[in-house]
Amino acid sequence: MDFRVSLWDLQSSMETQHSLFINNVHAKIKAADPSLHLALSSNAKIQVPETPGRDVQVLVSQYHPDKKGLSTAEGQARLLHDLASIELQAFELALRTLFEYPEAPKLFREELAALAKSESEHLQLCLDGMEALGFKWGDWPVHLTLWQAVSAKDSLLDRILIVHRYLEGSGLDAGNHLLRRLNGVSLGISEAVLKRINTEEVDHVLFGSRWYHNISKQEGLDPEKDFPERLGRLRFQLPKRFEKINDELRAKAGFTHNEIQSLKDLRESILAPSRRINI
Repeated sequence: MDFRVSLWDLQSSMETQHSLFINNVHAKIKAADPSLHLALSSNAKIQVPETPGRDVQVLVSQYHPDKKGLSTAEGQARLLHDLASIELQAFELALRTLFEYPEAPKLFREELAALAKSESEHLQLCLDGMEALGFKWGDWPVHLTLWQAVSAKDSLLDRILIVHRYLEGSGLDAGNHLLRRLNGVSLGISEAVLKRINTEEVDHVLFGSRWYHNISKQEGLDPEKDFPERLGRLRFQLPKRFEKINDELRAKAGFTHNEIQSLKDLRESILAPSRRINI
């Protein structure tokens, strides 16, 4: 993939004008290629903002307005809006990893850049789908939960686990559940977008599984032992997810039986307090 551009003096201007600093979502997408070129061409860490730029209201999820049912155009547009926010953060997190880990293996960085580009295309799909339903980006607030799950203190293995194996992996579980809910609903725009994203996200999560195992072994770690230990250490940094783990999709995305069981154990530990309250 070629991220070269001829219009910008990247090294001088893009340091503070790359996609993470840009507010307008459409400008962010346009800046994806030059931002990725900047990341791949740099041998040093590049500055990232404390929070990425936004041109819409940012609120924690609990303060978001109630959602309409998926049988309505508004309900499906809201679904695409929420998904657009997630895809935007996925793109930004991939770019952030490229900026913060210039020492990572060259092939890892090249594959991550291609993945980031794919996330920006998913974002555009969601924006287009919303407009086809008569709504637009910014009609509802967004959150930054995914971005806030990572830290500058993360090791590269931490970052891969958090972003690609936990956050994006949870997206596979949630996406499969949403597709079942959309089955048979009219206005098939949302279903078509979600199907494409969910299919391509398997490869995104597989990227994380493959590199998690490879880098663990390079560092002299047993990935089968490291995964549950690292997951346990990072659990309070991770957003709580309640979707049922999809064994089939997780296996396709490179998760071993033991890793899937570790995720199920974590989910059960999250659900246990609420079960006790409901008794």
